[in-house]
Amino acid sequence: MIKNILNLGDAALYCDFGKEINKEINSLVIKYFQTIKDKKIDGINNLTPSYNKLIVSYDLKKTNFKNIKNVIENITINQKENLSSKKIEIPVCCDNSFSLDIERLEKKLNLNREKIFDNFFAKEYFCYMTGFIAGMPFLGDLDDKMRAKRLETPRVKVPKGSVGLTEQFANIYTFESPGGWNIIGNSPLGIFDSTKDEEPNLINPGDTVIFKKINMDQYKNYND
Repeated sequence: MIKNILNLGDAALYCDFGKEINKEINSLVIKYFQTIKDKKIDGINNLTPSYNKLIVSYDLKKTNFKNIKNVIENITINQKENLSSKKIEIPVCCDNSFSLDIERLEKKLNLNREKIFDNFFAKEYFCYMTGFIAGMPFLGDLDDKMRAKRLETPRVKVPKGSVGLTEQFANIYTFESPGGWNIIGNSPLGIFDSTKDEEPNLINPGDTVIFKKINMDQYKNYND
């Protein structure tokens, strides 16, 4: 459960669930996130879940730290209940033009590219959080043998749709952005749509992701 609830600036607090990063703790974070969101508590204007914390922002004209803290402390969560989530298939093309860091990963992981791709596409991934850039999902957990550190020198521009790996996570760049993840492919699927006010993210915390390998022809014709 929540270890502590602490002030974060003048108009926010954060719920601390501990130092560990794993699916069990993150699932609890997401359950609180979903429950508080569904309750539509007066004064709360934003919720931001992370690996093991939940940030709650609020309007000081309507409420305060003490009131929000009291509401959260009195929320009952069923830890055994399954998360409200979706399973989403994401197509990924691993053509050489998209696999920008595959040679680096072969050296760092001591695996050939075929084995790296086999390992990557064989797993189901759990969305811990979205962030850094809008809608970018942080997907875990990579097997120990697939974990590599970030690039020593981050790229100034990572192409939109790039699929990257670092440490225990995979992600998908929803916009062209600076970044230091190890890029192994690119997805033609729109992961974030700012025109959708209610649900701009295709992937949300708690969802499960399966990656499907496609070739370049399938990639080019994906939206036709």
